[in-house]
Amino acid sequence: MADTTTPHTALLAALTTEHFVQQSAISATISEMASRTTIYIMSLSSALVATGFVAQSPEFLQPFLLAVLPSLFLLGSFTVLRLIDIAAENMQAHIGIARIRAYYRTLGEDAAFQFSKEFGRWPENDAEPSLRAGPLLAHLTTAATMIAFVNAIVAAAGVTLLALYVGSALAPALCLGAGTTTGLMILFYWYQRLRTKGMVRLAKAYGPEKSVL
Repeated sequence: MADTTTPHTALLAALTTEHFVQQSAISATISEMASRTTIYIMSLSSALVATGFVAQSPEFLQPFLLAVLPSLFLLGSFTVLRLIDIAAENMQAHIGIARIRAYYRTLGEDAAFQFSKEFGRWPENDAEPSLRAGPLLAHLTTAATMIAFVNAIVAAAGVTLLALYVGSALAPALCLGAGTTTGLMILFYWYQRLRTKGMVRLAKAYGPEKSVL
């Protein structure tokens, strides 16, 4: 039997399949982000509950904190790095969908209306809800930022307790903890913006013309 499928029809079928695959990838990234966030928060909550029980025996509290706080910080750091990677994968899938939508717009006047940039998400449409308040707030309200801030508090608690243990006064120890939190958040924000800018460059190279990120 002769193959009656035209190149145009075959391409459209392939693009439709790819659109579905990219949308599935977006759903998978959101699910993984929620799972990893939950794991860290549950681990932190369990550690706090365990600390409350151990505090009843002061001789065990210090060794317990020395073991738990660094472990929580490492888990939080790995979680934050993976959350940023997941966000980058999510953005990459949106870039792929934007390219496919650009082709859909060439199918006719009705398609040009239904798949117009105004009806799309980032990177086609810079008016996406998460970007309306500006890129600064958009980056500060991500799941990665939330976990990074909690993890910075964990690090600050460890640094403060360590400073008190070596004989520091309370005020300098608290200032050292606050400085630790600030430094970690600045480092995290810089890294997140760096990864985001990489995705924006990819969007400009392979699809829509601009982005406010």
